[in-house]
Amino acid sequence: MELHHSKHHATYIANLNKALSSPKASNTQSLIHFNGGGHINHSIFWNNLTPASSEDAKQSAAPSLTQAIERDFGFFSDFKTKFNAALLGIQGSGWGWLIVNDGKLDIITTKDQDTVPEGTTAIFGVDMWEHAYYLQYLNGKAAYVENIWNIINWGYAERRFTGHADGEFRELKAML
Repeated sequence: MELHHSKHHATYIANLNKALSSPKASNTQSLIHFNGGGHINHSIFWNNLTPASSEDAKQSAAPSLTQAIERDFGFFSDFKTKFNAALLGIQGSGWGWLIVNDGKLDIITTKDQDTVPEGTTAIFGVDMWEHAYYLQYLNGKAAYVENIWNIINWGYAERRFTGHADGEFRELKAML
């Protein structure tokens, strides 16, 4: 994870800053979209991880979110199965997301460094780029997906679900 954070995420930030300082370059908008999206996605990702020993790693840290998951997906185990299937269905690079869309929870995937659609709120996301899992899991993508549940920060997800993500990254998303 240190390499992922200190190298990959840091590169998105450096490249975003470079693109923002060169607004006349012909590919500036695509660079801002890709690197800005990478920064937003990774910022959410790091915050939605916590040590497995943390109280926030327990689903009980998200009572309102858990209730909504059960409302929109049935049992939590059904939600987890659907989310895992979405993650494992990503071909190439991308992200899996639990989002709120018109007051209802939904599972979506995005390609490359695309962010969640405008008008939706990301509750948590899982990085499915190979760099996210390869050093620890090699080609064991399914093991990564299964183990990510042990370190989801349910406390952070609950805060995002209950409105503490409103306006986050608004200015940067407007540039994408």
